[in-house]
Parts: sequence; C-alpha cells; structure tokens
Amino acid sequence: MGGERLSIDSIWREYTEGKQTYAQLAEKYDCSTKTIQRKIDLSKPKLATDFPATANVLMDTTYFGRRFGVMVFKDSRSRQVLYKQYVKQETNALYLKGIEEIARRGIKVQSIVCDGRKGLFRLFGEYLPVQMCNFHQMAAVRRYLTKKPKMQAGKELWSVTQLLTVTCKEVFEARLEVWYLRWESFLNERGGDGKGRKRYKHKKLRSAYRSLKTNLPWLYTWDMYRSLDIPKTTNGLDGQFADLKNKLGNHNGLSEARKKKFIDEFFKA
Repeated sequence: MGGERLSIDSIWREYTEGKQTYAQLAEKYDCSTKTIQRKIDLSKPKLATDFPATANVLMDTTYFGRRFGVMVFKDSRSRQVLYKQYVKQETNALYLKGIEEIARRGIKVQSIVCDGRKGLFRLFGEYLPVQMCNFHQMAAVRRYLTKKPKMQAGKELWSVTQLLTVTCKEVFEARLEVWYLRWESFLNERGGDGKGRKRYKHKKLRSAYRSLKTNLPWLYTWDMYRSLDIPKTTNGLDGQFADLKNKLGNHNGLSEARKKKFIDEFFKA
C-alpha cells in the first residue's frame, strides 16, 4: 500500500485526529517513517474562512515551553476559533491586536471573557462588556489559601468564594462584606519583621480577599448582559487547550515548525 498511492489527506487526518504516530502509520501503510513524514510535511492545514457575524470572545494563552505559546480567541456560541497568534510572551498589546484582527474580519465582538490578567479589564472595559472567568478567580483565591486552609478565616473565605458560580452578585457581595467585617481586625494584625518594621501577619489571606474585592465588578458581567449569553468562564477554551496538549503528547520531539502546523490544523485558524 506504500509509495505514491498513499493519500496525503488521509494520513494527515489520521495523524492529527486519530493520534497515530509516524511509526504506527508506517506500519499500517507498509512504508518507512520517512515516507510518512514526507507526506505529512506536504499536507496543508485547513483553515476556516467563514465566521459568525457576532461573537462572545473567550481569550487565553497556553504555552509549550518557556518561549513558545499560542494565544487563542474563540467564540463561545459557535465554538469556532476566530483567530490565533503565536507568541513568545503574553501581553495586553497582543490581546488588543487579536481583538482588532477579529473586528477587521467583519465580526462584531459583543463581549470578552478572560482570565483576569492585570490591565485587560481597563483596556477593553470602556467599550465592551468584560467577564472575568469565575474559575480563574477561584483558582487565584485557592493559591493564596492553599487546598486546606488552616485558619478559620481562610476556611470561611473559601466557603464564600465557592458561592461565586452559584449565586447572584448581590448575595455574593453581601456575604463577602459580612466576612470582611467579621475578620477585619484579624486581617489588619501586624507584627515585627526583626528589622524594626511592622508587617501584616496574614498577607496571603489579605491578598485572597483583595483579589475578590478588586475583581468583583467583572465577575458578574454575564448577569448584567443576559441577552448576550456571555459565559461565566473560559472553560470552553481551557478544555480545548487540554485536548490539544493531549494530542500533541502522542507526537513527542516535533520541531517547532511541525508543532505549529499541527496546531494550525487543530484550531483551523
């Protein structure tokens, strides 16, 4: 079955969708791995050309090593990736570039859902509804409090945080305020650092509370604009990142160029 009779499209599809390695494909088609590699190198990723008229944009970046990442912009309703760009480092300027490119393609951006990166809310919030991913917020609080908070104040703050995805803004804000009033004196406790300076004793607890308080204006945007059907989280994109890495894990040792080609096909953007 080898040689010129091999279908480039079929091999490419089996390689990218069926998780088949060079060796497995070579065995199946009774040819060398170099032949399979050559066929795959000749293939061309199929990129989307039709896009939705409007979009609620999920945007985030995932990395494959320290200096190689892909920034992705996906419509939550059509589940279509609208645009992607390869980056060495995640920056707000690159997110702005991505949104501008989406608009240039004739897509009306109705809203943005992001992970809460510093500066993004103010960059887009003046002219677009911006929603902070609720699960990213919960993960941020969890990093400060750890998986098993030892202090009662931390345990209670985590209980409040868990209400984020199941209650309205008014209830969540009220519960957060009740927590703060109960633990305000505890939060403000200071101690010496050995150099004659006073430091807050519970820095991580303060940071967890401050994160919730600071991001609160963007945690319930989905509720303020119900007609737009804005999702609460970037889960629709995070799950796709996990799937991509799982599939790429079957093809260890790819050069950066071949890895990009695989990613191009995966996102079709």
